[in-house]
Amino acid sequence: MSLVTQLRTRLDRSHALDLDLFESDIRGEDIRARGAAVDAAVLIPVVDRPSPTVILTQRTDALPSHPGQVAFPGGKVDPGDRGPVAAALREAEEEIALPRHKVDLVGTTDLYLTGTGFHITPVIGVVPPGIDLVPEAGEVAAIFEVPFETLLDPANYEEREIEWQGRMRRYHEMYWEERRIWGVTASIIMNLSRRLKAAQP
Repeated sequence: MSLVTQLRTRLDRSHALDLDLFESDIRGEDIRARGAAVDAAVLIPVVDRPSPTVILTQRTDALPSHPGQVAFPGGKVDPGDRGPVAAALREAEEEIALPRHKVDLVGTTDLYLTGTGFHITPVIGVVPPGIDLVPEAGEVAAIFEVPFETLLDPANYEEREIEWQGRMRRYHEMYWEERRIWGVTASIIMNLSRRLKAAQP
């Protein structure tokens, strides 16, 4: 069974399950209350290796929002996009030169509302190894891969709590080769992990 079929089967099976998932961070709840959010999408590119990996990026320090943070390629759904899947593929092509025709789509997973007002649709796709990825200099400082099982293992994450603007905020984080994976990216990963593990044969 191909990696695409395995992931698609588990993802489809998981959608029939009632799971405890992360829907937003504490600022996202404020945005939800105001009814204001912008549609966005990210691509979770799983590399089809004997031991699969996931492509992540590190944002440049010059960006006005989330500078230097680890993220999936993605961004706003533009008027010309035919929905979040098209937006995720377009953004991945723009940010890391990942050709959209090289992505074998698995499906979408749980929406996540960020504190900066983006309602994110994560799009999962499988890509072949050996693609010559190129970071877009204005947005992406680095492109790297993390083993799929390592990234999705909850045991590799620690739950943290900080006070922010007078309220306590909880978040998860892990480190991979000195890169900190946390915040929205970690929440999306944790949701996917719960789905895939709950639907294991």
